[in-house]
Amino acid sequence: MAEASNLTQFARIPIQDVQFRPTDDLIDAEQRDGLRAIRAFLKGKTAYDVLPVSFRLIVLDSSLLVRKSLNILLQNSIVSAPLWNSRISKFAGMLTSSDYINVIQYYYQNPDQMDRIDHFTLDGLRDVEKAIGVLPIETVSVTPFRSLYDACLKMIASKGRRIPLIDYEEENKREIVVSVLTQYRILKFVAQNCKETRALKKPLKDLNIGQYDNLATATMDTPVIEVIHLLASKDVSSIPIVDSEGVLYNIYESVDILTLIKGGIYTDLTLTVGEALLRRPSDFEGVYTCTEMDRMDAIMDTIRKARLHRLVVVDAKGRLKGVVSLGDILRFLLLDSEDDENQHMAVEGDSKQDIVHDDSLTVDPESYQ
Repeated sequence: MAEASNLTQFARIPIQDVQFRPTDDLIDAEQRDGLRAIRAFLKGKTAYDVLPVSFRLIVLDSSLLVRKSLNILLQNSIVSAPLWNSRISKFAGMLTSSDYINVIQYYYQNPDQMDRIDHFTLDGLRDVEKAIGVLPIETVSVTPFRSLYDACLKMIASKGRRIPLIDYEEENKREIVVSVLTQYRILKFVAQNCKETRALKKPLKDLNIGQYDNLATATMDTPVIEVIHLLASKDVSSIPIVDSEGVLYNIYESVDILTLIKGGIYTDLTLTVGEALLRRPSDFEGVYTCTEMDRMDAIMDTIRKARLHRLVVVDAKGRLKGVVSLGDILRFLLLDSEDDENQHMAVEGDSKQDIVHDDSLTVDPESYQ
């Protein structure tokens, strides 16, 4: 007689058909751990660690003519430079594309002063700021051996997009401009060296970062001078260019204005955006877009691979939804769910340390023709 089997028969499930789907709670926990690890990484590095092995830094004398400073920036393919007051041997702030926009705004409001524009020096930028009621030139800085975390906090508190590294030479009792850290350079450093960015798996729609309401836009037919007014009034670095349906077509950046006013020619500001974009340099990096469903780990991977300054958020039909700046991403990495009581405060009391590296080139107004 055959014995009855007591073994229960189980169907074998192919391993490849079993997919693990992490719960929202697990994703939240992993992201919190990832952010803590990224912050610990930033606290363990100095601002100096971000600098490449070799680099060139151009420092402009603050008595240089504005039109000459513009030519120097364009000739060297840079969009900003530290200023140096040679009279008192002291760092005098950062020159950026916003300063040229301020000059344009000033002469637009005071057309009778246009004949003085060729004689205007960088020293006079503060007078321009006061006249048109804008924020003064960026002067915040940190020492190169301050923690990278502290440098980022100070940059965020100043609302700047870059922060100069200023050291102090004890022997000669003078400041030395070492380099300039940008948001992009910091984020790329994190993306390349901190594997915990892979834990940031939540999509943009759940992170509450970026700007989605009251976005300033323009069309290809908008005069450039109107875009300049938008850049200044909204305090942004770019304006999305859309069509009549709101579909993203391009962006117009504050640095695009530098090409138009090259050589001190300000009449080209009556051009339309479409005409102005034809003069954009061929090495333009392009417009990077994403959707609200894209995750932060994918965004950090894009930063690791490509040079970008912002992400324009679009829907499935390419219509503009919002803009996520590098500053938004940096604030998220440092401040999101952070319980540090000092998270929103600028770091004070920079220590004075000896300089190790200085490849800066100071452009003297008398030597530059």
